[in-house]
Amino acid sequence: MTEEGRDRPDIIIFPPLVPLAVLVVGGLLDWLAPLPILNRAGSVFGIIVGALLFGIGVALVVSGDRAFKRVGTNVNPLRPSLAVATGGIFAHMRNPMYVGMIAGLLGIVLAFSLEWTLVLTIVAAFVLHYGVVLREERYLERKFGDDYRRYKDSVPRYGWRR
Repeated sequence: MTEEGRDRPDIIIFPPLVPLAVLVVGGLLDWLAPLPILNRAGSVFGIIVGALLFGIGVALVVSGDRAFKRVGTNVNPLRPSLAVATGGIFAHMRNPMYVGMIAGLLGIVLAFSLEWTLVLTIVAAFVLHYGVVLREERYLERKFGDDYRRYKDSVPRYGWRR
């Protein structure tokens, strides 16, 4: 069935499965065949920066979730979007939940010196961008038209301008 035949984006994976898969597969690889990239397991710097990144990631995900609920739209991308969230954290970035997922993963990587998880987090960022974000944007443009295009032109995708 094509994207036009249903009222939801044609994403390739349910987004929360991405960080979960990274943690499971990366953790297993880190245990079985560690890489010598982050040799300072348990360093105070890694733990502090990792905890900060993880906290920022959680805050972004929670802020995005609350903003969606405030405007009465579905958080789950397998359900139809009912409105475009443009307030709160969405006034600063269009994808705070995905940025939060990656920030949280990077925090775990630094705090626990997980090399394979770092490599897989980089892969996950590309999967989220090409397999989820760009597909969601096409869906939202079709569904909300010029309103979404204006929002898209005024707010950066990930919090920074190109």
